[in-house]
Amino acid sequence: MSVAVRTTLTNDTVGDAAQPRPRRVIGAIVGNHPLGEHYFRLDVGAPADALAARPGQFFHLRCPPRGDQPAYLRRPMSLFAADPQGGRLSFLIKLVGKGTRALAGLGEGDQLDMVGPLGNGFTLPLQPRHLLLVGRGCGLATLFPLAKAGRALGARVTALVSLSRPASLAIEPLFAAEGTETLLVNDADGSSDPARVERLLKNLPPVDAAYSCGSNRLAALLAGLCKDWRIPGQVALEEPMACGLGACLGCVHPFREEGKTVYRRVCVEGPVFDLAKVHP
Repeated sequence: MSVAVRTTLTNDTVGDAAQPRPRRVIGAIVGNHPLGEHYFRLDVGAPADALAARPGQFFHLRCPPRGDQPAYLRRPMSLFAADPQGGRLSFLIKLVGKGTRALAGLGEGDQLDMVGPLGNGFTLPLQPRHLLLVGRGCGLATLFPLAKAGRALGARVTALVSLSRPASLAIEPLFAAEGTETLLVNDADGSSDPARVERLLKNLPPVDAAYSCGSNRLAALLAGLCKDWRIPGQVALEEPMACGLGACLGCVHPFREEGKTVYRRVCVEGPVFDLAKVHP
């Protein structure tokens, strides 16, 4: 693999400039499409400042009231796609409870209350040659816009797509449509076994930077490879986020820094962190 001079993504990188300020937005649903057995894509109209959201940032979505027990807390959803020409944002959502099921019931013309963009997004090298994305399940939604951003910089992009079963999420064709090379692994046939995944990744051409989301196991594996290859890596953490603004402290995550345990708010200091600090 390649030996890179830089092992962090904090200087001379794409994404270091001031990120768009969050605000409350009410948008109209323009599409709701199933993407596999338990996932759907929600498309919503949005103004220009919301469309300036960067890969890795997220929005807090208000779940519409449904039934006798509505979901009172907003749900954090990472940016899946932004279409400035069409004036719409897209979110890839997994059906897991009453909140996401209420969102799944939204139809064209319904209103969606959003706050965002929130958090800190990914950064990219200025002139990347080859980027590696390693994700699983919903984490692939967070990595998807990063693939498009990398391709826009002229980089080769490889995505390891990890799923429980191939039919659970139809995202591989979407990566391919962006010009991303995909490595599909799943639990059903055992190809997602860490040892097999490690062999796959070690056989790739030289990589300049790597990114992960959706699996602590995969992130830990990738952190070790990044250390061996002497390249930078970032990970987007997934934690419950009740407020999204750092006030409730419900999303704090422990880090080891200079021999001490410190806690960072994932919604404010993250959700994107240096991979080596999460998995030292």
